[in-house]
This record gives sequence, structure tokens and C-alpha cells, in this order.
Amino acid sequence: QVQLAESGGDSVQAGGSLRLSCAASGDTPNRHSMTWFRQAPGKDRGGVASIATDGAEKYANSVKGRFTISKDNAKNILYLQLSSLKVEDTAMYYCAASQGWLGWLLLLQPQAFRYWGQGTQVTVSS
Repeated sequence: QVQLAESGGDSVQAGGSLRLSCAASGDTPNRHSMTWFRQAPGKDRGGVASIATDGAEKYANSVKGRFTISKDNAKNILYLQLSSLKVEDTAMYYCAASQGWLGWLLLLQPQAFRYWGQGTQVTVSS
């Protein structure tokens, strides 16, 4: 079992930055692939950035070069640094952990993840 709790969401202007955090507890989080997802109203939940058990990072094309995922294994915290924010980045952001190892192709697929946090809202205004 892994428990996840996100924080750091806020309302910012376009071009601004935020850092989201996801505190993990329970089973050893570094045994799981961990991913940030987001869901805007009326849209499907989609993968944003993932960090695999070997530390490899994967990003959605829409956020490459603007978002950075990182993990502090000592503190069991997953981070997402959001920079150069755009209005279209507005969404509820969720962190998720897999049940064990995931293949590269599944790292941004929500159906592959078992454990989810409650989400933190990011709103970007123009």
C-alpha cells in the first residue's frame, strides 16, 4: 500500500512557475514508478511526467522543456517543477504510483497505476 498526498497547487499568471509536491508513505515508494497526471474539466486524465524505478524520466510532448519531475528518496517526496506555464496547463494535478515495475510505454498511462492522491489544483490565467 502506498498513500499519496499532493500539495503546491495555486493560481498563477501565464509565464509563471510552481512546484508541486507529492508526499508518499506506506510501502517503499522508490520501488514504484511514479507519475504526475492532470485532468482538466471535460477532458480525460493524461500523463504529464513520470520517473521510473531506474530513475529514467518521461514527459508528455506538451510539457517537455517546461516541466521537470524529480524525487527525493530520503524524504519520499515526488516533485513537479512547472515553468513557463500556459493557460492550457490549468488542471487538477494528481500523483500516482504503480504496483511495481512498469514498462516505458505504460509510464504515462493512467490505467497502469494503482495508487492515487487526491489532487492539487493549478490554475493559469492570461
